[in-house]
Amino acid sequence: MVKLSDIAKAAGVSTSTVSNVLNGKTNVSSDTKNRILALCQEMHYEPNYIGKTLKQGSNRTVLFVFSDFDRHFYLKIIQGISDYVYSKGYDLLICTNRNCEKYMNKSTTCGCIMLDVHSSDKTIIQKASKDYPIVVLDRIINEPYIKSMLVNNYTPQAEMVEGLIRKGCKRFAFLSGIDTLDTRERYKALTDTLAAHDLTLRREDYYTGDFREKSGYQAARLIMLKENLPDVLVCANDDMAIGAIRAFRENGLRIPDALSIVGFDDNELAKAMGLTTIQIPNYERGYIAAQYLIEGLEGIGDYSEFKISANIKWRKTTVQ
Repeated sequence: MVKLSDIAKAAGVSTSTVSNVLNGKTNVSSDTKNRILALCQEMHYEPNYIGKTLKQGSNRTVLFVFSDFDRHFYLKIIQGISDYVYSKGYDLLICTNRNCEKYMNKSTTCGCIMLDVHSSDKTIIQKASKDYPIVVLDRIINEPYIKSMLVNNYTPQAEMVEGLIRKGCKRFAFLSGIDTLDTRERYKALTDTLAAHDLTLRREDYYTGDFREKSGYQAARLIMLKENLPDVLVCANDDMAIGAIRAFRENGLRIPDALSIVGFDDNELAKAMGLTTIQIPNYERGYIAAQYLIEGLEGIGDYSEFKISANIKWRKTTVQ
């Protein structure tokens, strides 16, 4: 069984500091508090203060739930959320899907920003209430006290495909991520735009990934087994596009001479590698999500659907 001293040792603080955090005292910095609470989750320590020492209505801790630590854009979203909530005198607790439900209650947190594909709509709907608003990113839930924030995937993806066709690309390949609303919208924008130009995406040119770099690397290896390469590989995110670029380069293929590659997100590595992609303003996305959540907590919430715009960044992985 994990002890208080185990949490203190892992956090590099005294047991009294851990005790102060778990008893809701305010004499500990926000960074230290968040680190201790995260360790309690990771080490499966059940804090005794939950539902006991926090007075009803006094809780000012916002919960952010996301899928995993593998994808770069989470860092920008977290920065945007934290900057806004701290400016309003709130704290921030971050967790992944495995343990999120036990923190989605008024005794622990006051509201939630959800960016986790594994958390079900049913769970989110059950947890949302007038006293516990929830902002969901990248999904649509039309229920009371839930704000849906989406990226406008379709328009910039369609514009990118139009641009690629103008550059002479005719044979397209697509590397999907896991089955999310984002993936479906990006794929539909591709196929709709191709159809408008009497072009089609061949069945053998559709590849499935999981948004991670490794799956992009593996897809590229499959593509290289075929006799003819496509003109362009459209990837559903940057991480997979970066993995594909590395595989092609390892095998002596020059990008974009052999084929063009595009992504979606515009993370820091995409910029460094010159990847043509679609830029999502993730810092601003986190900031606005936090703003909507706190407005809900203050009783002035707007729960209509909100869309974030995105823009194309043409770089050297596409033909000029």
